[in-house]
Amino acid sequence: MTATRMVAGFMPLLDCATLAAAAECGFAAQEGIDLRLVRETSWANIRDRLIVGQFQAAHMLGPMAVASSLGVGHLQVPLVAPLSLGLGGNAITASTRLAEALRAAGAPRNLDPMAQGAALRSVVRARVATGQPPLVFAMVYPFSCHNYELRYWLAASGIDPDVEVRLVVIPPPLLVAALHEAQIDAFCVGEPWSSVAVAAGAGEIITTGGHIWQRSPEKVLGLRQDWAEAHPEVLAALLRAMTRAAAWCDDARNHDELAHLLSGPRYVGVPAELLRAALGGELGLRFGAPRTAVRDFIVFGRGGASYPWPSHALWFYRQMVRWKQVSGAPAAAALAKATYRPDLYRAAVSTLGVEVPDTEHRIEHFYDETVPAAHESGA
Repeated sequence: MTATRMVAGFMPLLDCATLAAAAECGFAAQEGIDLRLVRETSWANIRDRLIVGQFQAAHMLGPMAVASSLGVGHLQVPLVAPLSLGLGGNAITASTRLAEALRAAGAPRNLDPMAQGAALRSVVRARVATGQPPLVFAMVYPFSCHNYELRYWLAASGIDPDVEVRLVVIPPPLLVAALHEAQIDAFCVGEPWSSVAVAAGAGEIITTGGHIWQRSPEKVLGLRQDWAEAHPEVLAALLRAMTRAAAWCDDARNHDELAHLLSGPRYVGVPAELLRAALGGELGLRFGAPRTAVRDFIVFGRGGASYPWPSHALWFYRQMVRWKQVSGAPAAAALAKATYRPDLYRAAVSTLGVEVPDTEHRIEHFYDETVPAAHESGA
């Protein structure tokens, strides 16, 4: 039987692992798919090439899929996200200069987002009082988990992210250079770029996405809705391959092989040692410091991590409303929620015997113990 060729775009990040394993370890081929992966340089490129049909699937920011379906920030092209590529994997990294200022303001040498936020608030207010320019924080895309996690943490720390600091967009592979050149003061990004910054002596990890929001959502498998509807059997085969690949990526016995695979220039192109440590949930917070264990730092499939929770799509939408990227409306909220497709996931993996949640809403745990819906409109 002739394999169905699919081309998928990805960014050089640790959480492209499921796609890489599906293509390189035979999971896609076993499902009759010739999966070709193309490394890209920015999230905007991935969005555009998926929309115009050069990619059939993509490693995609969850909020980007929602934004495309809503027609926010670009063309309105309905996308679907029938699979999550994992949970967690983000960190917030400060320049060594800012990290020293945070410690002088009382920040501990740990990943506590509340203590780090309190110190940052003191630093921000001191800069305002002395007439210094605002700190510059970078994230990877306006419609990204990184933007919303960063904003959530800043706001919960008493810092207005639109007034008291400056937020800029920089593609993940360029963040370390920007930090080293003092063009930015901190960034929020997926691994391994925080570890690369630490290894280069350019920055220090001050907290992680998982410390702000336990097992927080991240990338998804994104596809055009019309393509998914026209190729249901191919999509189901791809979802089965990806689900099996995610389980393989979660298995610690495979982490050495996975780290070696991702370290090559075709994928992430950084030392395997850094990738292997992050896969095992160990992060070096400062140059030369022993690594710190971070529970569930990145999870690819276990515990329902592959499941596309519609409640995550709704949370992203509420952040868009909260930060005035969109105007809240019930119809828009329904459209955002419909971007995530657990029905397609359930149907595809029903024969695999994997854990599949029977609900569309996950109970979330944020570090400040707030319930997001209580202070956000637009649902």
